[in-house]
Amino acid sequence: MVSWTENGTERAARWRSENGAAPPACLEVVDDTLTANAALRRIRSGVGLLWRGDYHNARQLLKAVSRRIDHRAIPRNLDVASLFRAHRAERSERAGVLGGITVLLEPGIRLALRRAPDVSAACGEAYGELQEPTLVSLTELQGVLSAWQWHEQGVPVPALGARIHPRYSVFSPSRSEYVDLVARAPLPGAAGTAEGVGGAGGVDVVDIGTGTGVLAAVLARRGAVRVVATDINPRAVESAQENMQRLGLEDRVSVLEADLFPPGRADLVVCNPPWLPGEPTSTLELGVYDDHSDMLRRFLDGLGEHLTPGGEGWLVLSDLAEHLGLRSREELLGMIRAAGLEVVGSDSTPARHSRAEDPHDLLHAARRQEVTTLWRVQPVAVQLGMSAPARRSRRR
Repeated sequence: MVSWTENGTERAARWRSENGAAPPACLEVVDDTLTANAALRRIRSGVGLLWRGDYHNARQLLKAVSRRIDHRAIPRNLDVASLFRAHRAERSERAGVLGGITVLLEPGIRLALRRAPDVSAACGEAYGELQEPTLVSLTELQGVLSAWQWHEQGVPVPALGARIHPRYSVFSPSRSEYVDLVARAPLPGAAGTAEGVGGAGGVDVVDIGTGTGVLAAVLARRGAVRVVATDINPRAVESAQENMQRLGLEDRVSVLEADLFPPGRADLVVCNPPWLPGEPTSTLELGVYDDHSDMLRRFLDGLGEHLTPGGEGWLVLSDLAEHLGLRSREELLGMIRAAGLEVVGSDSTPARHSRAEDPHDLLHAARRQEVTTLWRVQPVAVQLGMSAPARRSRRR
C-alpha cells in the first residue's frame, strides 16, 4: 500500500506494477502547474508524482520529461555484447524515471481526471476487477490502453488470411518471418505438402509456448488432425483459446496451461522460444528473454521422449543472439547434439522488421544481419552403420 496526504486527508492505494517496479517511497500530488524540469528533479530525488490535472497534459508532461532525460554517452568502441548490456541498462533506468509519474484508478476502474478516457474495459482485461483504489504509473496505463487497441483490432497474419487478437502481456505476432517459415515447412511424413493448406493429413502437433496461438492456428489450417498448444502464462492460454474460437478452430486445437510439454507424443512438436539469453524484467519480456537459455535447453532435452517414431521437432529461432555476442552458433548446435538430436533440414529468412532498417538504432549493425531459421530436428538413430541420409529416408 502507498499512502499520501491530499487536501488535508490521509489516503492510501494499492500499488500495481506489471514489471515489478517498487512503489514510490513517498508521493506528492501534482497538477498542470508542474513543469517538466521540476518533475524530473523531484522524481530523481525519490519522490513519486500523483497526477491530478488534465489527462492530456499528463501525457504531454511525460513526453517532455522523456526529452529531458540525460542520455549517458555509450562508447561506440564497446564490443557488441557490452553495447547491448549498456543499451538495456539505459532503457531500464529511463523506464524507472518515467514510471515516477503515476495516476489513481478508483474502484470501478475509473480514472478521475479531466478529459480522461474510459479505461474500464482495458484495465479490466489487464487487471480484473479492482475492489480498492489502485496506483499505477502513467507509462503502464498507456501500455494497457495500447494493448487493448491491439486486442480489439487484431494483428493481421498473412499466412492465416485472418487477424490474431493478443491479450495484455502476451507477445504479439507482429513479425511475420517466423510464422511464414512454419506455414511453408514440409511436415513429417507428408513430403511435398509444404506449399499449402490441407497437406498435414493426419499429423498430430504440439505447439510449445503458444502465446497468442498463431502457430497452432497455422498448422491447424494446414490440416493437422489435432493440435495441442501449451503456455505457462495464464493470459496466453486465455488469448490462444479466444483466438481459436474466433478462427473456428476450437474443435482441432486445445490449449493447456503447462510448462512446456503436455502428456503423450506427437508427430510434430514446434517451439518458438524467446530469442535472447537474458533475464526478463516483465511478463511481456518473457517472450523475448530466456534466462540462461533455460526454455531452449529444456525443449531440446525433452523433445525426444515426446515424439512419435519418425516425428520431428521444429525449433524456430532468430540468430540475433549470435550477432549480439550472447550465444554462438556452435553453442546452439552443441545444445542440439547434447540432447541426442540431429538437424535434418532447415529454412531461413532475413529480418523484415523496421528496426533492421533503422540506422539510428544503437544495435542496427546486429539487427540488419538477423536471420530467423526453422531448424528441423530428430532424435539420432541408434542403428549402427546407417548413414544420416539413410536414417532420414527410413524415418519418412
